[in-house]
Amino acid sequence: MTTWMRSGPFVEGEWVRLSDAKGRKHNIRLEVGKEFSTKRGQLRHDDIIGHPEGIVITSTLDGKYQVFRPLLSEYVVSMPRGAAIIYPKDAAHIITMADIYPGARVVEAGAGSGSLTAYLLRAVGSEGTLGSYEIREEFADTARANVEQILGGEVPQWTLTVGDVREVMTEPEVDRLVLDMVDPWTCVPLAAERLVPGGIICAYVATTTQLSLFVETLRADGGFTEPHAWETLQRDWHLEGLAVRPDHKMIGHTAFLVTARRMAPGVRSLEKTRRPAPGAYGPDYHGPRPAGMTRPEDD
Repeated sequence: MTTWMRSGPFVEGEWVRLSDAKGRKHNIRLEVGKEFSTKRGQLRHDDIIGHPEGIVITSTLDGKYQVFRPLLSEYVVSMPRGAAIIYPKDAAHIITMADIYPGARVVEAGAGSGSLTAYLLRAVGSEGTLGSYEIREEFADTARANVEQILGGEVPQWTLTVGDVREVMTEPEVDRLVLDMVDPWTCVPLAAERLVPGGIICAYVATTTQLSLFVETLRADGGFTEPHAWETLQRDWHLEGLAVRPDHKMIGHTAFLVTARRMAPGVRSLEKTRRPAPGAYGPDYHGPRPAGMTRPEDD
C-alpha cells in the first residue's frame, strides 16, 4: 500500500501534517523516539504513532495541533524541488481536460520535480503506463526521489529517462502526450508520429509567445483538431460569520494549458472559420501562418 493510499493508525516512516488554530502547518516524517520543535515547544512523534487521523496532540508548552495525513495537493507544494512544480490547480486541469484515465499510455516531457508525475501515476493506475523524460539529470534525481517518497517506493508502471524526448522516446504509440518544456512546438512532429488517432497532446506553457507558437504550429501541421487554450486562477474566500469575502491573496497566473486531438492518418482537420484580427500575422509575427496567408516580404 502506497504512502498516499494508507488508512488506519499512523506508522513510523510516513508523513503527517500538523496544523494549529492559527492555520500554521508543518509536514513531518514520523520516527520512533524523535521530537519536532515548534514555537510552542516540542511534539513527540511517539504521541502520534499508533493513533488514527484526526487526533489533537499537545506540545510541551501547551500548543495544540491537529494531525492528518497530508493530501497530495498539500505535500507537492512543500516537497523538495529542483525545477518549479506544476501547481495542483493546473495538475487537476491536465488530468481532467487531457482525459487521463486508468489504463492510459502517457508520456510526459519535462518531469521537473515530480509533482505532475505523481498525479499522472495516480490517474493511469496499475494498468496504465507513464514514461517521463527529463533533460537535466539533477531534476530527474529530485523527481525520482519525490515520486518514490509519495508512492512508497519503486513504481512498476513508471519509467524515468534522462534525455531529450524528441531524441530518445522509446514508446512507439501513446494515448496522451503532456509537454512541460520551453519549446513544446518542436514536439508536434513527434506527437503526429506517436499519438494514436483521437489521442491528446497537452502543453503547459508560461508565456503568451510560447502559447502562440505552439498553437500555430499545431494548426499548420493540420493533423490535430483546433487547439483549446485556457488558464486557471485560484482565489480562496475568507469565512467568518457574516464577513464572507474573497481572500486578499490568490494563486494567479502560473501557466497556460493547451490541448488538441490527433486526427486519423492522412486526414486534415477542419480549419476553424475565422477572420484573423488586424495585425495578427503582421511583420512582427514569425511563426507558422494559416494556409494561403503569406508574409508581407513574400508578396
